[in-house]
Amino acid sequence: MSATINEIVLAEARLWIGTPYLHQASTRGAGCDCLGLARGVWRAVIGAEPERLPAYSRDWGEVGRQEHVLGFARRHLREIAPSSAVPGDLVVFRWRAGNIAKHMGFLAGEGRFIHAWERVGVAEAALTPSWRKRIAAFFRFPDPSRNPF
Repeated sequence: MSATINEIVLAEARLWIGTPYLHQASTRGAGCDCLGLARGVWRAVIGAEPERLPAYSRDWGEVGRQEHVLGFARRHLREIAPSSAVPGDLVVFRWRAGNIAKHMGFLAGEGRFIHAWERVGVAEAALTPSWRKRIAAFFRFPDPSRNPF
């Protein structure tokens, strides 16, 4: 029996645990931020990134109103209902209601997720009520065996 796309994504995300936090980076073991984690998992599972991302500042979510993260995810991933989310799905967060979404991680099962956190790096953490209230959307990676790029 072959692994599902979500099993492959989750296995890859787990390989990134312990990678130090490094703004704008996306290299397993060397450094990444939350977007870099998603980009690195994409490259390992799917292949080349579907579009080039511009450089971004640490405060980009506070100075602009454009939903870059959600827009990118909606262009290249499949948005799913919260009730359909399973381990391996990408979860996107807003820090506050009304702000743009700018943090993400992978569901890891049993109320946990994997994300890159400043001063911590990539870690698996509890998806606490505080995190849950910040969820903006869930996405699933495309299955390259069904939708090759």
